[in-house]
Amino acid sequence: MPLSRRTLLTTLPASALLAVAAPLRARAATRPTTTGVADPGANPGADPGANHAALLANTVAIFAGTAESNARPETAAKLASLTSTARTRLAALDGAGPGELFKGLPLGTSDANLNTSYQYLYEIALATRAPGPAPSDLRDNVDVRRRVIDALARLHDTYYGDQSKGYYGNWFNWEIGISASVSKTLVLLEEELAAYRPGLTAAYLASMDAYLRNGKDGDVDLDSRFHTGANLADITTNRILQGAVTGDDARVVKAVADQLTVYATVDPYNPRHGVTDGFYADGSFIQHDSVAYTGSYGKVLLTRAVQTVKILEGTDYIDTATADLVAVVRGWVADGFAPLVFEGWMMEIVKGRGVSRTATGYTDVAVVVEAVVDLSGHTTGPDATALKGYVKFVRQTSKAALDPVVFVSPVSVARYADILADTSVPAADLGDAASHTAFNAMDKTVHRRPGYAFALARSSNRISKYEYMSGENLMPWFQGDGAHHLYLAGQDQTLAFGVDYYTTVSPYRLPGVTAPVETRRTIPELYGTAWYDNPERGFTSSSESQNTYVYFPRGTNTLSGGARLGTYGAVGLVLGDDAAYAAKQAGELPDDFVAYRNAVATKSWFMFDDEIVVLAAGVGDPAGRAVTTTLDSRIAAASDTVTVTGRLRDGSDWPGGDGGSGTAPGPVDWLRYADAGQGVSVGYVFLDGARDGDGGGGPRPTVALDTVTRSRRVVRTSNPDTPVTKRVFSLSVDQPAGARRLSTAHALVPNATERQLAAYEKYGRYGRGPLTVVANTTRVQAVEHRGLSILTANTFTPGTHHAGRLTIDGAASVLVRTSRDGTLSLAVSDPTTERGTVSLTLRGRWLRAVATDDGVRVRRVLGGTRIDVDTHQAHGRSLTARLR
Repeated sequence: MPLSRRTLLTTLPASALLAVAAPLRARAATRPTTTGVADPGANPGADPGANHAALLANTVAIFAGTAESNARPETAAKLASLTSTARTRLAALDGAGPGELFKGLPLGTSDANLNTSYQYLYEIALATRAPGPAPSDLRDNVDVRRRVIDALARLHDTYYGDQSKGYYGNWFNWEIGISASVSKTLVLLEEELAAYRPGLTAAYLASMDAYLRNGKDGDVDLDSRFHTGANLADITTNRILQGAVTGDDARVVKAVADQLTVYATVDPYNPRHGVTDGFYADGSFIQHDSVAYTGSYGKVLLTRAVQTVKILEGTDYIDTATADLVAVVRGWVADGFAPLVFEGWMMEIVKGRGVSRTATGYTDVAVVVEAVVDLSGHTTGPDATALKGYVKFVRQTSKAALDPVVFVSPVSVARYADILADTSVPAADLGDAASHTAFNAMDKTVHRRPGYAFALARSSNRISKYEYMSGENLMPWFQGDGAHHLYLAGQDQTLAFGVDYYTTVSPYRLPGVTAPVETRRTIPELYGTAWYDNPERGFTSSSESQNTYVYFPRGTNTLSGGARLGTYGAVGLVLGDDAAYAAKQAGELPDDFVAYRNAVATKSWFMFDDEIVVLAAGVGDPAGRAVTTTLDSRIAAASDTVTVTGRLRDGSDWPGGDGGSGTAPGPVDWLRYADAGQGVSVGYVFLDGARDGDGGGGPRPTVALDTVTRSRRVVRTSNPDTPVTKRVFSLSVDQPAGARRLSTAHALVPNATERQLAAYEKYGRYGRGPLTVVANTTRVQAVEHRGLSILTANTFTPGTHHAGRLTIDGAASVLVRTSRDGTLSLAVSDPTTERGTVSLTLRGRWLRAVATDDGVRVRRVLGGTRIDVDTHQAHGRSLTARLR
């Protein structure tokens, strides 16, 4: 059931939410601090004391549960988990050695251990506040609470309170992580702190403010590059709790106002405070200025947003904006998250460095589900039904059982059980089973059909090629160079993707990637640390130089984007080097800084129902290195039976070999990969329009089917040294050193049978196949799908380009579909995001406009119909027209 479509992601946040933020800041400026006494002139009728009491009660209820929620049998496992965790932490507290608060966490030089120590104290305090029907020696245990308070005092006195000795390591721990645990602990133990150590809360607030060094005068600075997106939501949530504990109304009011700025849709042409982090009109989410990050920081922001609604419930802080805030977050779920969740699994293309972690995918989606569960409680009517239906849909389609024990709140566990038990709510996705989502603001594309989902990762001078940081995602070099993930229905995705995929698949052979044949070294291998350390040249951890050239470098190419027409799509990409290589060539980086050069290629993906057609032209290497273009890579369990079958153009079968390994002895019609263990298959149809370096016969693909064993630590230094063994399938086209440029053309056919693939072969020989490659050069790539009556093209260079009946001026992405009644629908986008107008001509008889988007003009010209599309500041968005 779709959500009702209000203006959620464009005008609403700026006009409503930001309008509320301004008077909140005015209130903050006139409210006295620490006294809790209201200024009647600032907000008549407001009662800060009652507001603060509500904030505290709401926060305790979120994290510890309520008597009502915790009496439910469904929350028993969650409460048992809270208690078990607290007992484990107490045992570690008892067993601590010199220089430790908890056993195994030495303090004094490790910010991570200090952060974890504070988290452990919070987990102990939480168990003392959780009500429940079963007796517990931890609940309301004053001795345990005072042990926590004494430990807080010790940490402050010895390791935290002296800022001249602190703030080493990762800034996040000092400004966000530690403050999050401390702030929640202060809320949980508020009464005990006041009675037992009355000055400790104030001491911690002073220190937390002092550690907010990327802020302004110990507070948020909206112009700081560190105070954006999910990070800003975290910081402001901490400050809301701090204000509630101390009765500092001004702190709460300003924190709420600051956090409301996060919910405004990012306008890339007019960013507020220069911030490009946040959600965009097309559902994209960016953090770190240029990293596609819905599946990591995005879900953190979603959680914080919903928690904000719950924390502030019943107070007057954002009463006038609550409905708008909920509506905005509903829009995030429908347009930003749901397209990226496939059968309960979060897609890899939006996880940044998180792809190297051992617990992602299904675990990521559990976080999203909890947020949706709680969000549904703040909506009514069709919107509530849609959200609840989505919760059921994820539960129904996920291949991993969602255990609500992982939820943060016992209240959420109870609500989740109520939703699942509600027979009046049908399970339903928030989008259609057949859909195409162009996340052009973050250079990502998702194409979905019943049975599969295709996720494509791109990059440009706007969006990072990858994210590496803190020893995570050690071999990321080609993850944004057209790498794809093909998710097949019914498969446990932990067996197909996740950390084991990146562990066992060569980083040079990610599917869809063209890479030079060379060996690259990781950042720790290059420099002996987790970053490039050169303070004299501006390279320190989290410096702007580190971010730009090491952690998440952007590409140098401008063209990356595509058009969407209904449920179909076209995407183009011109491969380019990253910013570090360009800067190194320009002499802007130190001599010992290592940067790698990429291969070159011009690529297109045309996405239909049964096929994804992939074209590549100009594939090669200016430096003369050997180059590998990987058409696909998949993993299977070591015990699975994996086979590759196929047919050559001469009518002979694909050689058997070791499960089908080897290089084709001649041109190939089709190949089929099958994993009997998982019951999945993928077909590869080789199309005319491909040429080898000598212009004859087309390139001959190579199949590799190897058993690979590697440690998960090869992709992340903190992963357990656990060996993983997988059967790794790779289908590639290999060019030797010095080879001329080549082109390739093939179709991915998810869930293909041999009979289905043989049909392409049969029709292809007589020119009656559904797919025709119209053009495949570095100037224009185009495909016609006769079965769907679609002609689609990408153009890459200035000038006039011809593709079938289309003439296109300059770089563009175009889809044209003709219906049975003669109506023609078209979609156009500017994949460079830099053009003011894209013009095209449809040759043939004149067509008149039936309906057009704003900015689309149709007129008659000699020999056909001219369409001019205003793409100025469209940021890659598709504009459409219907003609007859």
